[in-house]
Amino acid sequence: MHLWVGAAPDLTVPAAQLSAAVYDKSILPLREFEAARVRIAQINDCAMCLGWRSGVDAPSRAAEADSIDEEFYAHVGDKTWSGFSERELLAAEFAELFALDHLNMDDPFWLRMREAFTETEIVDLGICVGMWVSQGRLNRIMDVDGPCRIPTPGAALTGG
Repeated sequence: MHLWVGAAPDLTVPAAQLSAAVYDKSILPLREFEAARVRIAQINDCAMCLGWRSGVDAPSRAAEADSIDEEFYAHVGDKTWSGFSERELLAAEFAELFALDHLNMDDPFWLRMREAFTETEIVDLGICVGMWVSQGRLNRIMDVDGPCRIPTPGAALTGG
């Protein structure tokens, strides 16, 4: 918690505000939001993020949250599962490419995105995914979630 509260308040307070905006202001339907969020959590190997369920404490999204069961979460990343809509699959694919292969978001991919999403929704999704990648990875490498990767003073820095 010190990382997010005390270590760099001039940066962490605005970062927390971005996180709050992503969760409170995104225009994406919750299932699409969650498909992308969970795909990033899988890629980041963030147990805290994988266990989180968006919309549960948000009265405005309660009905949407009720439409998402554990089977949905268990299949994120499985492109063959029939329980996803085309937009949900695309949201997860966008997240995966953004995190792992952003330079190969080719013309056919963008054509599929633009056929399914408005420009506003694509920008919204990109901001959400960018926040999840950065904050989820920061949590992971700074020992907020999982093994610490920060060496003690004088210790050799090793890959992880």
